[in-house]
Amino acid sequence: MRHPVLRPLVLTGGCAAALYALVVRGDLTLDLRIGRRVRPLGPQRLRIAATRETVFDVVAGPYRRTPRAMRDKLEVLEASDAMVLAAHRTPVAFGLTAVTLETVRFDPPARISFRLVRGPVPHVTETFELTEEDGGTILLYTGELGTDLWAAGARWGDVVARSWERTVAASLEGIRDEAERRAGRR
Repeated sequence: MRHPVLRPLVLTGGCAAALYALVVRGDLTLDLRIGRRVRPLGPQRLRIAATRETVFDVVAGPYRRTPRAMRDKLEVLEASDAMVLAAHRTPVAFGLTAVTLETVRFDPPARISFRLVRGPVPHVTETFELTEEDGGTILLYTGELGTDLWAAGARWGDVVARSWERTVAASLEGIRDEAERRAGRR
């Protein structure tokens, strides 16, 4: 490359692409705590035709004993009765796989809470609240996602939040399907 302007542009573009891949894969978490912006995740509300205990067991089950079919998506690194440390793998754009490391706390049968340890943003907390209603269960998903570096971080947070909430919505549908199957209501 002989053109004096192209070389720096190519190098800058390559560095930006490498940085993007590191952040998305969770290999580099930038937690600067400067210009932190926090935005809500959800709420997403789902009615499930199964008992609260059944829904809780469906959500907690893979963290207790990960099914073979989920081992490429979930790896439990440490576990106790009340909490696990788990790695989640989610395919994203450009053939990349986002890897998040999260703590998952269990408060049976009412709540499951998630806290991001490492991932594409420095801060995420989420909760699945389970309440009984009309012989079924309402699963309410809420959370918050935080990024650093003011407006630039907020734009990155919007990108991550869209993907994050789509992933959660698909997961909630799977939870509903499995809980209703177990309850014999499908």
